[in-house]
Amino acid sequence: MDTTLSAGIEMVLAWMHFIAGITWIGLLYYFNLVQVPFMAEAPAEAKPGVTMKLVPRALWWFRWGAMFTVLSGLAIFAYMGIQYGGDFFKASRGVGLLLGGSLGIIMFLNVWLIIWPKQKIVIASAAAVAGGGQADPNAAAAAAKAFLASRTNFLFSIPMLFFMGNHRVTYFGADPKMSPHMVMGICLLIAIVLEVLFAVVGKKGQGIAKILDKHVAVLHVGLLLAVVYYFLLDGLL
Repeated sequence: MDTTLSAGIEMVLAWMHFIAGITWIGLLYYFNLVQVPFMAEAPAEAKPGVTMKLVPRALWWFRWGAMFTVLSGLAIFAYMGIQYGGDFFKASRGVGLLLGGSLGIIMFLNVWLIIWPKQKIVIASAAAVAGGGQADPNAAAAAAKAFLASRTNFLFSIPMLFFMGNHRVTYFGADPKMSPHMVMGICLLIAIVLEVLFAVVGKKGQGIAKILDKHVAVLHVGLLLAVVYYFLLDGLL
């Protein structure tokens, strides 16, 4: 393929990925840094309006931003594979992108399989109460589960953005100690363990999941995870 055309296709795909990603992650940060603290302090009469009117709109852009971020990211991976072959994902740039993309897919699954289904329960319960009905007894538990999944995504977003945004950093030494696939396996195992402990089986305010209560603590853990991943790649490859 012509070099100019190839660069143009890559640029357009990256641009689409970037716009969708800003929409998704921007709203993720809005939920965690703005809406959650607001709802904790807002008067009771203000909360139903936020839940019924603002949250559904924000969640629409949130979940579809996640969808198009992942779809455009997969398109980039497919294009890179076609252009450069399978060896691309063994090279430094490919390994960084693959790690960032893998974290993004876990986050995407949290959006569509946990956050959105649980938030639908919360929104429907608020609407029922506003209409003179009874609150859904499952709403509180659903909100807590959505909160944990959202906080987990907040945590993962920090290393994800590092590796997606710094994919030209070279991690490889002259004498790699392990294969790229083994190092990726270690990194993904860490992510899966955290996903299970926080988003899948975690209980809000209990056990290790209690660390997610404060957004500042989540930022610190996310930064630590990014550093751990960087030194795993830099030290083992």
